[in-house]
Amino acid sequence: MKVFLIGLAFALLGSTFGFSQSNNFMPVQTSTVNGVIEGNYNVTNGVSTYFGIPFAKPPVGELRWKAPVPAENWSGVKMTKKFSPRPVQGLVFGDMNSWSDGVSEDCLYLNVWTPAKRNSKNLPVLVYFYGGGFVAGDASEPRYNGESMAKEGVVVVTVNYRLGIFGFLAHPQLSAEAPYKASGNYGLLDQALALQWVKDNIAAFGGNPNQVTIAGESAGSISVSYQMASPLSKNLIHGAIGESGAGINPTLAPVSLQEAEQTGKEFLEKAGVKSIAEARKMSAKDVFELYQESGRFGFPVVIDGYLLPKTLPEIFRAGEQAQVPLLLGWNSAEIPGAAFMQGKPYTKEAFIEKVKEAYPEHSSEVLSLYAHENPEQVEYAATDLASDRFIVYSTWKWFDLHRNHSNQPVYRYLFSKLSPPLVDKNLTAGLAGGTVRSDNPAPAPKQIGARHAAEIEYAMGNLHLVKEFAWTQEDFKASKTMFDYFTNFVKTGNPNGGGNPTWSAAQSGDQNPPLMVIDTESKEVKAAHDARQVFHDRYYKNDK
Repeated sequence: MKVFLIGLAFALLGSTFGFSQSNNFMPVQTSTVNGVIEGNYNVTNGVSTYFGIPFAKPPVGELRWKAPVPAENWSGVKMTKKFSPRPVQGLVFGDMNSWSDGVSEDCLYLNVWTPAKRNSKNLPVLVYFYGGGFVAGDASEPRYNGESMAKEGVVVVTVNYRLGIFGFLAHPQLSAEAPYKASGNYGLLDQALALQWVKDNIAAFGGNPNQVTIAGESAGSISVSYQMASPLSKNLIHGAIGESGAGINPTLAPVSLQEAEQTGKEFLEKAGVKSIAEARKMSAKDVFELYQESGRFGFPVVIDGYLLPKTLPEIFRAGEQAQVPLLLGWNSAEIPGAAFMQGKPYTKEAFIEKVKEAYPEHSSEVLSLYAHENPEQVEYAATDLASDRFIVYSTWKWFDLHRNHSNQPVYRYLFSKLSPPLVDKNLTAGLAGGTVRSDNPAPAPKQIGARHAAEIEYAMGNLHLVKEFAWTQEDFKASKTMFDYFTNFVKTGNPNGGGNPTWSAAQSGDQNPPLMVIDTESKEVKAAHDARQVFHDRYYKNDK
């Protein structure tokens, strides 16, 4: 009897240890057009993951600075169980977190999370593009993780694309050798090829190739606006989500091919590089060092007549964009007011002075649009004006163009949830959404709104993966609302459902369109400050 009890005790102990382990995966395989891949199936939540799937040949050697080429076929089974390297980049934003396998020019891989069961098919699909100003970011960042949405029945894809000098350099010699006689935009072309890969392959993961929503934040949102406008991609997508940003002046707007070529030509000449052939023979490290030494912040997007035939306002006004439902918005304090005040105090006099400097011919109108009678008002005014100039106006313009030049629903939000305290007091909140470490951090200024990129982990249901903040029940409540809206939109093209506040689509020609304020207590309101964007529409000459 004693032996039996001891044996039973060990059996129970063994089962306890066995089920307490964190690795709950078993191998799972599927066939893509290029060959068989093996990922992991999580037996506890039913989500299968495939990380580091090649969708293009490595863009190295003679393929550096060329449009991406579809991946080659392989024999046997390719292991896709870990994230690929991230694209070549410096530490531009210290707050970016990454689960990638290092840094490499060989970076054109994507990741899939799927809830598909053995007979599942035609599940809705979300393809997410990361932000980072086209100079940083990667598809493995935990805030973009697709598991939470996959649990709700969505196939989620995150995509790497080339950045910086590797992703956007234009040059006359590159244009001459390209079959479409233009250059640059390689990062956006990577995204377009990834969307074609999704069209060709997503059914193997249970996804519906005819129900694909694209989404992104900041440069990822700007990417969504470009892919909506591109003849290469517009027929591959069926819905779009933009979080803070569109490729419309003054936000990473495109330049002419001639200007982009001249920029690239002058860059290489100044670096002492005589030709593209010579540049292609250089190591990725040497090219990266040349770029870092230059002090440049990326290279511009190009009106190349191929991926992008015209500016976004021209394309949207002609109704040539993807005619799909659009959900977009921005945060209530995208950038600190200090970015506008440039060292000046938050006083009425200083604000007037800075407005007159920035808008010498329009200062009276600007001052009438941004209340500034006392220091508190000035802080809000400077924050709002800095945010409008940085990224809010361009996003508003995208909203305005699509609702007035399509018959599709357009939903607009304002994310206003303030971030909770940081767990580690030596961290400070960073501009790209996460945190930056400092040995002697200055006291954080009082938050007056939600900073740039703060909404990502709320929208994707990933607060639990971002450990730096002391999340509260209020945060999880706001996240559930935003996550529900996004998930519903991916599934149906409509964010409504699930008992959340009703969100009305904006109507064409409405002078006071609705706005969903997403916070602990979310609510739909009539927009209070669209007159500011109407002014900037004229100021940036996008109104005609």
